[in-house]
Order: sequence, then C-alpha cells, then structure tokens
Amino acid sequence: MAIISVSDGLLVSRGDVRFFPSGFNLEAYKTILEDPAIIRSYGNTFLYTTLGTLINVALTALCAYPLTRKLQGKTVFTVLIVLTMFFHGGMIPSYLVVNNLGLLDSMWAILLPPAINVWYMIMMRTFFAGIPGEIHESALMDGANDLVIFLRIVLPLSVPVLATMTMFYAVWHWNSFFPSMIYLNDQKLFPVQIIMRKIVVAGQMGNQSMAASGSEIGVLVSAENIKYAVIIITILPILLVYPFVQKYFVKGVMVGALKG
Repeated sequence: MAIISVSDGLLVSRGDVRFFPSGFNLEAYKTILEDPAIIRSYGNTFLYTTLGTLINVALTALCAYPLTRKLQGKTVFTVLIVLTMFFHGGMIPSYLVVNNLGLLDSMWAILLPPAINVWYMIMMRTFFAGIPGEIHESALMDGANDLVIFLRIVLPLSVPVLATMTMFYAVWHWNSFFPSMIYLNDQKLFPVQIIMRKIVVAGQMGNQSMAASGSEIGVLVSAENIKYAVIIITILPILLVYPFVQKYFVKGVMVGALKG
C-alpha cells in the first residue's frame, strides 16, 4: 500500500508497480491533505481517541478497584457487570437510549456508550487484586482513605495494565467507524474512518476523484493512489505510538490472565 501510494498513477493502473515505487511522487498525499473534509475528520478522530481513551481508562479503573476491596454486595455488582458481556439489547434499543438521552448527532454518542469494556475491567481488577493487601493496610494506618490509596499507591503500581488498557482503548477508538455511521448525521463530526470507508469500500471519491482526474496531475495520481494513501495516513499514528507501549503489553496482559 505504501509503495502504490507514492507511485505514478498510470503505472499503477497498468500493474507495473512491484516491490519498489515507480515514478515516485507524493501527489496522492498532497491531494488528500488539501481536502478540508479529510483534515477535519482527522482532527475529529484525534479528539475522539484522546478523550474517549481518557474516559475509558478512568471509568474502567474506578469500576475495577472497588471490586477488589471489602465491599458489601461486591458479588452482586460483579455478576450484574459480567452479565452485560453476554446479554445486550441490540442496535435498535441502543439507538433509542442514545436518542432519548439527547446524545444523538454529538460526539458524546461516540464516547459515552462504550465507556467501559467489561473484559478490560476484569483484567484491570485482576491486576489490582494482585497488589499486596499489606500496602493498603499500612496506608490506612497512616490515615489515607480509599481515594488517596487508589490515586497515590494503586495507580502508580499499575502502569503496565494502564498502558495496556490505554493502547487497547485507543486502537479501538481510532479504528471505530460503525457507531459514527449510526449516531452521526452531521458530516462535520465524522471521523476519518468514515471518509476512508467511503473512499476505499463505497468508492465515493468525492473531491479526491476530481483532483485525480484533473489535467495538471491526472497522469501522476489515480484512484488507487488515493485509496492507499488514505489508508496509510489513517494507520500511521497507531504504528508510531505502538512501539512506546509495546513493552507493557506482555506484562499487563499476562498478569491479568493468569491470576484468577
């Protein structure tokens, strides 16, 4: 995809591009970045990913930590939460709930319904449960309350699982497009995945096809160049972030998986 995105459109359409770029040029990327709809949707995706991941990690941790402490009715709460993994109202009831809450056609329709992933919450709860109880007891003796213990002791000791959950949630938000198709009508709120879907799957090139067929650069860029260039700029941020948190993955996931 990267090779085709920077190759001559005429050679791409003839199938003359193999393992190296032919007629190297960046006109496809220039065409995309000059489209205000794509730039706006790119900003929307960054906003949804950043704010959504913050909400997800915060609420998941706040839900997981109390379930590791001596809480009256903890088993009942745990069962009620786990049941949501197996029973779901479906698309239409979910849409009606979002609509009745007044969230339709707003970014909160994208961020609030998936605020907690139960499976990730269970993994985080298992990690929290592995922290020695003596730490909590000593903190309580020193006068710390549960909130102080959570913020100043538990979270700093939970960097691996927090990094893992952050990456999982961020990748989900970055790649998510179906909720936007259901809950959003205003094109100014569309994430870049919706634009990519229109270009790659639905074949709606819009401004990009007009630019690609223009007399000035028509020989250099084709629909295939545009498609693959859009895919590259869509996945590039995640590819750049992943190496910085990859070292936490094994530790965070294995601790959550091995300890019941």
